[in-house]
Amino acid sequence: MTKPLWAPWRLEYVQHADELEGCVFCVEAAGELPADSSMLIHRGEDALVLLNKFPYSSGHLMAAPIRHVGALGDLTDAEALELHRLSVAGMDALDRTYGPDGFNLGWNLGQIAGAGILDHVHIHVVPRWSGDTNFMPVLADVKVLPEHLLATRDRLREAWVTR
Repeated sequence: MTKPLWAPWRLEYVQHADELEGCVFCVEAAGELPADSSMLIHRGEDALVLLNKFPYSSGHLMAAPIRHVGALGDLTDAEALELHRLSVAGMDALDRTYGPDGFNLGWNLGQIAGAGILDHVHIHVVPRWSGDTNFMPVLADVKVLPEHLLATRDRLREAWVTR
């Protein structure tokens, strides 16, 4: 049985998820969110980087094309290149800010593959630490995030360097 874990940043999303219109990446790209609730870390010419509101670990980033595109094969060369560059820049910012021991990078394409946002492709940049698969997820079925999302967002914005 899953145990509750206090995660204050989730409450607003849970309470208002049905009020959100449109794709989270497109809403962020259009600048439609107030600055204090935006998870935008960086916006490039063809792609952007967001902090994931439901992270696997602290600093979990997602890079997505600005254009709403649902299939990896439909990306332009410019979008694909910028997604790669932003993923590397995200790892650099995370290295400088948090010093993880490694990273998982991945595309979840299709619902069966774990995609939560099905119609706007994006790549996950997930920082990993030795021992981050500790007893909490195994015994208590919870994840521990040591830092509030907004603090993580602010630290990564400050650390961002575009290549």
